[in-house]
Amino acid sequence: MTAEQLIFAYVLVMLGAVGLLTVAEMRRRTFGPTPSDDHVFRCDGCGFLYTDDPDVDRSRCPNCGRMNDMFRF
Repeated sequence: MTAEQLIFAYVLVMLGAVGLLTVAEMRRRTFGPTPSDDHVFRCDGCGFLYTDDPDVDRSRCPNCGRMNDMFRF
């Protein structure tokens, strides 16, 4: 093999690797889970964890019915 052929093969392999990584990242973004904007609540009465819409600051526990504030991590 000449030096030109070696350089061409090296560039071709690197471009192929970048292409495969790009395809894998696009598939991960397309089929991966999307983050939720929902707020997390923890009931002070029964300890139940649940989520509610992002526009709600206080929410009623679906387990025991008690009103709870948003849980902050």
